Formats: sequence, structure tokens, C-alpha cells
Amino acid sequence: MNPVIAIAFIGGLSLILALILAIANSKLKVFEDPRIDKVEEMLPGANCGACGQPGCRAFAEDVISGKSVPSACTVGGPDTATIVANYLGIDAGSSVRKIARLLCAGGTDVAVKSADYSGYESCRAAAAVSGGPKACTYGCLGLADCELVCDFDAIKMSPTGLPFVNATKCTACGDCVEVCPKNLFELIPLNQHLIVQCKSVLEGDEILGLCEAACTACTRCAADAPEGLIEMKNNLPVINPEKLKLETDIATLRCPTGAITWVEEQQFKLKKEEDAV
Repeated sequence: MNPVIAIAFIGGLSLILALILAIANSKLKVFEDPRIDKVEEMLPGANCGACGQPGCRAFAEDVISGKSVPSACTVGGPDTATIVANYLGIDAGSSVRKIARLLCAGGTDVAVKSADYSGYESCRAAAAVSGGPKACTYGCLGLADCELVCDFDAIKMSPTGLPFVNATKCTACGDCVEVCPKNLFELIPLNQHLIVQCKSVLEGDEILGLCEAACTACTRCAADAPEGLIEMKNNLPVINPEKLKLETDIATLRCPTGAITWVEEQQFKLKKEEDAV
């Protein structure tokens, strides 16, 4: 074939394909609101998932579409919410701040140890070996998987081997919830002060012999609480948050072990020199 004809053929074919692509692009192009990029830039960029979305861009899309409010970004806090709201000309909205709570009070000072564990220092690894070294197989193993996975430095291990969650740093991203092999972390509204620090379904002396801070299923909290606040299920008190009121700390007063407790911001305490962390 003549080289000139071949070059002309290829050039013509390229032109036709380019036209087809241009037409397809104009027909299939999906409009994306340019404000999404601006709002994403205003967000902290943590991509932590605390807002309920996998990343900041998805959250920006939800805010612009009206599916969410700026204040749902707990990492950015009120300042970021105000900036985003002012840019979009909308209300910042309000959302109840959540933090991670550990539903176990069985530290090394009160929980019985049934075996020594000398393998890889990980709760998940220890849990795979007969449930871990604690006599109570429902309790916190204290090997700090939650501390390591927290990107916000919100978790430190206390002297008794329980995770201390710094309420001012916790963003409720949920990483500690996912990594705990015992499912002991739960994201709870900061203003929900009544919590049950036990997950054991054992009762009475059986569980008390394993952990002094465990719930014994004595039902005193349910009996003392306002009607409808607490229901016993699987030997544990289940709290109805819709019934919570300021005076409901009465449900904790007769608990023999402190398993059901009334907490303010900090659930546990570090030793004095670490309190400021």
C-alpha cells in the first residue's frame, strides 16, 4: 500500500474515533457540582468514617445534596461546620457527639487470669488461643489493638490494662469497634451517661468468681430504674436511651459490683501523670 494512502487512512480513522469519543463524552458526561471540591478542601481530610461515609468527599456530596449537615463531621468540630455552612449558605445543623465506650471494667486489678499468654502481642491473636488468658472469656484482653489502630491518639492503655478513651480526641470513627475481637467497644452519645460495663452472660457467683466488676444479673438496677429504662436480656441490663433522664443514675446505686455506672466525659482514669494525655 502506498505510504501516503496508509497515513491518510490512519489519520482519517483517528479523526473519526476522536469525534465518536467527543460525542460520547458530551452525551454520557455526568455533571459534578464544583462545590464538592471546595467543601472537601474545607474538611479535615481524615477520611475516618465518623460521619457515616467512607471519606470526606462522599460526606461533601451528602452535605451538598442535603442528605447530611455540616455538623455531622465530628473531627472538624463546630468551626469546620460553620465554615462549610457559611460557604453553602445553609444551617450547620446539630448532631449528638458520640465517643467510643469500653463495655468492660475487668482490669487486672479485679479480673482473674487463668493462663499466661506469650505469643504475638495482639488481642486478636490471644483471642484465637482458647479465647485469651482471662478467666472471663467475655472481657477485655488488654493487648492494645485498639490503641494501635486509633489514628487520633485517643486511646491509651491504663495501668490495669483497660483502654482509656480520651473524650476530647475521640472522633467516633469506629476503628476500635471493628478491631476488638470481643466486641467490647460501642459508639455511644457523649450525653448518655448510663452504661453497662460488662458483656458476660454468666450470672451470680459463677461470674463473680472470674471478675469482681462483672454484672451478676441481680436485677437491682432494673428494679430501681424508672419504668421502661432497663430490661434484663441474657443476664445483662439493656438500657433504653429514649428513657434516659438526669435522675436515672438511681439505677446504679444498688449495683453490688459497679457494672452499671454513671459516667461523665471520661469513663476510666489514667494514673495522675498521664491524665493530661
